[in-house]
Amino acid sequence: MKILVCISHVPDTTSKINFTENDTKFDTNGVQFVINPYDEFSLTRAMWFKEKQGASVTVVNVGGTETEPTLRKALAIGADDAIRVNAEPTDGFLVAKELAEVVKNGGYDLVLAGKESADYNGQMVPGMLASLLEYDFVNGCVGIEVEGSNVTLKREIDGGEEKVTSTLPMVVAGQKGIVEEKDLRIPNMRGIMMARKKPLSVVEASGVSASTSTKTFEKPAPKGDVKLVDNVDDLINLLHNEAKAI
Repeated sequence: MKILVCISHVPDTTSKINFTENDTKFDTNGVQFVINPYDEFSLTRAMWFKEKQGASVTVVNVGGTETEPTLRKALAIGADDAIRVNAEPTDGFLVAKELAEVVKNGGYDLVLAGKESADYNGQMVPGMLASLLEYDFVNGCVGIEVEGSNVTLKREIDGGEEKVTSTLPMVVAGQKGIVEEKDLRIPNMRGIMMARKKPLSVVEASGVSASTSTKTFEKPAPKGDVKLVDNVDDLINLLHNEAKAI
């Protein structure tokens, strides 16, 4: 089984976010970038398939040279090889189109991704990728088993979980539950050294144009002052008349 894991290069959630050029560009100065957490859950599950069922695991990212350390970390975790599509990921549809070309050229059986990226939270790319490939798609996946070409999955729905079945090839967008946080892997020194020798291929973009553009960024309004109350009646009055919460 050939598995392709889509990796987003995102700012660490503890980073201080700023914008430049009249709030039209994200300021990367001083920002630490990491593997998108949702993608890391799916990558860890892919490693399970590699170790238990002999699958091969390739990781892919759409981005510039600045994303290569993130791909190298995925290689250090245990992926066999990496692909970087040399394009600026300015638009979800552009990213999906470029990933679709990689899947078509590589003949992958299972495409794993996170349900969304932790920076834009768009939840667009995996679904669009599946549509472009005409593959079955499961979002919010919290469990996956593969036997031959048959796939059994669990996905999170309102109020519980749903069990579904499908066949390969397919696209799966995972989240916490596909593996648990305790199962995530920290690269060790041996993995880091081996990652330096693993192939990282650069593929030129297919020339797809972005269908959307960013006009401006805006930070959330700062939190207001905290009001302390001495009794329940005052609290209810504030929630009802001022906060309009009840």
